[in-house]
Amino acid sequence: MNVLIAGGSGFIGTALTNSLEQDNHNVFILTRRKPSKPNHIQWDGRTIAGWGSIVNEMDAVVNLTGYGLEHWPWTQRQKQKFVDSRVIPGMALASAIKISSRRPSVFLQTSGINRYGLRRSGVADESTPPADDFLAQITVGWEDATKSVEELGVRRVITRNAVVLGRRGGMFPLMALPVKLFFGGKFGSGKQAVPWIYIDDQINAIRFLLKNENAIGPFNLIAPTPTSNADFMQTIAQTLKRPYWFHLPAFLIRIPLGEMSVLLTEGSYSEPKRLLELGFKFKFPTIEEAVKDIFK
Repeated sequence: MNVLIAGGSGFIGTALTNSLEQDNHNVFILTRRKPSKPNHIQWDGRTIAGWGSIVNEMDAVVNLTGYGLEHWPWTQRQKQKFVDSRVIPGMALASAIKISSRRPSVFLQTSGINRYGLRRSGVADESTPPADDFLAQITVGWEDATKSVEELGVRRVITRNAVVLGRRGGMFPLMALPVKLFFGGKFGSGKQAVPWIYIDDQINAIRFLLKNENAIGPFNLIAPTPTSNADFMQTIAQTLKRPYWFHLPAFLIRIPLGEMSVLLTEGSYSEPKRLLELGFKFKFPTIEEAVKDIFK
C-alpha cells in the first residue's frame, strides 16, 4: 500500500511511518523542511504546487497537520496559527485529490477530543455535538477542511485524538516532570478528565481504521478507562515511587499560562464508542498499564 502522510515528521507521524514500513508499506512524507530522505516531499502546506500529482499513486492519505496547542503564550496571532495550520493544509490536500486522475481509497483526517468541550457534563461519544469554546471550534474547521473528499467517493475517517502518551516524545515527559522533581500532585480540583491514549494504541487504531472498509466518519481515539487529573498524577507518582503532595490551585496556573491553563485545569470525559463497536482491542486500556510500560 502506498501511503501519503502530511505532518509525518512529528511524534505520531514518525511512529505511524515506522509501523507501516515494518510491514513493507511504502510511505511518503509531505514536509515543509528540506527533504532529508528519498520518501520526503517538500510542500508549503498551503498549495498543491510541486507535489499534487503524487496523489495519483497513493492508496491512502493521512492528514496529521496542526501546530501544537502546547505552544505558549496563546496570543491572538498564536491562536490564528493554530487554526490556519489545520485548515489550510487540509484544503490543499482535498484540492490535490479533487484534480487527481486516480483517487486514494481512504483519507484519514486527524482532529481533537476537545471538540466536545472542556466543561460539559456526562460522557461524550462521537454523536455529541461540538461545544462553542475556542478549542472545540478549532476542530470544526479542522474537520470541515477535508469534507469535500467524501463527495469524490473517497472514504473519509476522522480520528478525534486524545493526548498521546509515549516514552519518546509527545506531552508525557512534560506532564511527568513535576513528579520527577518531587512536586507531584493534582492540578486544580483534580476531578477534571485527562483524555489520553498510549502511542501503541494510537498507531494500531489508525491502521485498523485505514484497513477496515466499514470505518467511515468520526472515531474517538481515547483510552476506554476514564482518568481524572488526580488519578493520572498519582499513578505517575506511585510508579516512580515519588511523593504526591504538591496540589497546585487553578488560579496559580492561570497566572503564568492565561487562557492556555484550561489544558491543565479543565477537561470533560469521552469514550471510544464507535471504535469499540467496530471491534478494536486496546493493548493499554488503563493509565496504570500505560505508565508502567513507559517507565519499564
